[in-house]
Amino acid sequence: MSKGQLQVLNALDVAKTQWYHFKAIAIAGMGFFTDAYDLFCIAVVARLLGRLYYTAPGAPKPGTLPINISAAVNGVALCGTLTGQLFFGWLGDRMGRKRVYGITLILMIFASIGSGLSFGRTAKGVITTLCFFRFWLGFGVGGEYPLSATIMSEYANKKTRGTFIAAVFAMQGLGILAAAVVALLVSAAFENRFKPPPYNVDPIGSVPPECDYIWRVVLIFGAVPAGFTYYWRMQMPETARYTALVARNPRQAAEDMSKVLKVRLDAEEDRVHKIFKSERHKFGLFSAEFARLYGIRLLGTTSTWFLLDIAFYSQNLFQKDLFFSVGWIPPTVEMSAMREIYMIARFQTLIALCGTVPAIPYDYWRTEEHQIGFLILYGLTFFFANFGPNATTFVIPAEIFPARLRSTCHGISAASGKAGAIIGAFGFLYASQDKDPEKRNPGYPAGIGKRNSLFVLCAINFLGMLCTFFVPEPMGKSLEELAGEVDMEDIELDQRDGA
Repeated sequence: MSKGQLQVLNALDVAKTQWYHFKAIAIAGMGFFTDAYDLFCIAVVARLLGRLYYTAPGAPKPGTLPINISAAVNGVALCGTLTGQLFFGWLGDRMGRKRVYGITLILMIFASIGSGLSFGRTAKGVITTLCFFRFWLGFGVGGEYPLSATIMSEYANKKTRGTFIAAVFAMQGLGILAAAVVALLVSAAFENRFKPPPYNVDPIGSVPPECDYIWRVVLIFGAVPAGFTYYWRMQMPETARYTALVARNPRQAAEDMSKVLKVRLDAEEDRVHKIFKSERHKFGLFSAEFARLYGIRLLGTTSTWFLLDIAFYSQNLFQKDLFFSVGWIPPTVEMSAMREIYMIARFQTLIALCGTVPAIPYDYWRTEEHQIGFLILYGLTFFFANFGPNATTFVIPAEIFPARLRSTCHGISAASGKAGAIIGAFGFLYASQDKDPEKRNPGYPAGIGKRNSLFVLCAINFLGMLCTFFVPEPMGKSLEELAGEVDMEDIELDQRDGA
């Protein structure tokens, strides 16, 4: 046991992997699964919204969301997520991880349902209502980031802590896959039932009124996994590290973990009182002492997440546009609205299964005989984004900050990521537009094109790699060692007690 470390915390660090670990992964992971579903399902239905509400009578092509509307629909949830990460991250260190955890889940359930029930007499009214609910959905989603990571890090043993946190994060990939699969099944069922003609055959008939139900069902489904998770989430005890080191109730921490670990643990109340006399347990987030001890770490976790999400979210939210540009999906005039959402969902399912950006000879991969190779390369870039930086940016901030500021610092790091995501979502929307007016959406200004945009994302990723040198290696150490909460003063107190 590390000198100065409480017995209850050491017991968690050295515990063998057992059922409660997997239960914690499942409970925290399902919340993160719902997060990913809610954030990324909008990308699947965005073109359907354009057809439903912005198709002009007699137009040669189906309608698309105007650029400002598209930016709002895709970006408003990210704005809510950023705000929620900061707010709930801070609140998790003030009220406790478990209590705030339930609030975020309830908010996500009601906002998912509200998004699907968006109402209005005009297109503007429906989109405004949708954006309102999507903001609050994102606000709830934002809380899941710091809370899920912090809870899992504080429950895990030090040997497999990173693996367990990464397992929670892995549910994001399943959530993205689920969004595509649900849209695929719903659109296939509606198309099989109503069999609408292509737009160039019957513009009005290609968008039957029943299409309005498709996007609503897809959005409402996000409430289902969140609802199933709520009961089990409320049965979890508060983490021992919050109870002992933040709430300063070591007796309750020992009682809770004795039940979880099925061993007898001493509360060590006298030791806790002595530990809190240390100056290391008194300074706040905005103090010079925090900047000296943790400032470089926070710079590392915020910068890497910020740069990663510029690339990651721009690709995820707008990959449907790439499908059209490389010819994977037929021109919109050759499909009905139901067929279009089916095709988008099908290819997003394939991408999610593969794992994402193409090699240098871009035009080579656009030819019909090489499209399968392009799909594989594009899928691999997603795979390596999730396999490496997308997982570690989530894991490390939950390990390297002190308990009383852990959720807050993770929330700040995650919010930096969402700031990058907002830049990616809005910036890529404009930058990826082709210089040729015939190849870009009506009303959109000329950009640098998708090919050059992808090269910009590559440069951003390289810069993010350099920023990883600001972050310490957490493997094999207890959370208290990593955060510096076990210091020389604690060791001296421990030695005096044993003398």
